[in-house]
Amino acid sequence: MEPNNVDEPPGAGAWAPGKVAELLGVSPVTLRSWSARYGIGPSAGGAGRHRRYSDADVRRLQHMQRLVGRGMPVREAAAVAFGGTAGGPVVPAAHRVRELEDAAADLRPASVAGLLDETVGTLGPAAAWTDVLAPVLRGLGGRWQRGDVCFATEWVLTSEISLALERYSRRFPAAVPGRPVLLACCPAERHSLPMEALRATLAEAGVPVAYAGQLVPAETLADLAARLDPVLVLLWSLAPPTADDLLAARVRDLGRAVGTAGPGWDHLGDRGFARVNDLASAVELAVAHAEA
Repeated sequence: MEPNNVDEPPGAGAWAPGKVAELLGVSPVTLRSWSARYGIGPSAGGAGRHRRYSDADVRRLQHMQRLVGRGMPVREAAAVAFGGTAGGPVVPAAHRVRELEDAAADLRPASVAGLLDETVGTLGPAAAWTDVLAPVLRGLGGRWQRGDVCFATEWVLTSEISLALERYSRRFPAAVPGRPVLLACCPAERHSLPMEALRATLAEAGVPVAYAGQLVPAETLADLAARLDPVLVLLWSLAPPTADDLLAARVRDLGRAVGTAGPGWDHLGDRGFARVNDLASAVELAVAHAEA
């Protein structure tokens, strides 16, 4: 792969115009023309007259370019991407999946970030996860099963999905009145993205939520369950080796409602815990406890 396929800036929020032009595949003259015609030049301050494009500027330019590629005139695309004007062609979920797969495979993190922000912002985290992000991740899993070693692609994709969901969650108040829903991965579980999508969805819905993350020791999770006084503790496991039945029972013994999420619990059968295995049912369970 050529170095110019990797579109990370030399420093966050400090994109030189030439680097932006290279990333977008246009000439510097075109970039200056867009700035003069549509007022979409660099916004970050720099030394003297040398202004730089911010990360947000770059994401908006990429969004504008995608809209043009989908058939929108440049002026209208600039208004949508930079002015927040509603509109633009409806993008099928399958097309969004292909765009993300291609950007991740080419190791273009900034392009992946822009696509994710657009997807989550347009569809919301629940629909984005169900219709786009989960299919992309399943496709990546299929590549692994076929013997395709794709560590770098997986790193770009999973890292940027996590960051995009975090950015979306920050749009909503961090402190919401009421007892929280505590979301936690089982201590040995490394795959946390489904819980991050759930956290973003609950934040959007105004449900108080605390997120413990991945690889948190059982002792710490039990302490959080005791001290935060959550209305529900939802424990996530992707595969049987990480499902921690002892932890679930320990939290229940503290007097907390416990839910088990993910296919990792399936082999244990009915242990008396609420069971969910998709985002919609997890949201329904969390909202029911929050509103009880």
